[in-house]
Amino acid sequence: MNSQALGKLTSVVEVTNVSSHGVWLLAGDKELFMPYEDFPWFKDAPIGKILNVEEPTPGHFYWPDLDVDLGIESIEHPERFPLKAK
Repeated sequence: MNSQALGKLTSVVEVTNVSSHGVWLLAGDKELFMPYEDFPWFKDAPIGKILNVEEPTPGHFYWPDLDVDLGIESIEHPERFPLKAK
């Protein structure tokens, strides 16, 4: 007997909270906080655009409506990635 998984593997990522301070992202078993001070692209964005997030590869997050790409390392350690959009 030959068993194969149906469909493709997908990673689950979701925005769990948007507050006046920043955005909370749940990726696998990690909850990540993105303060607006370090991630200004989200501050004035409509909620629907913030909620539309994808994880095309493990640890890489993409907001297609905002054209924002972030890696998990840049979220966990924003001080290592000082360049910000104006």
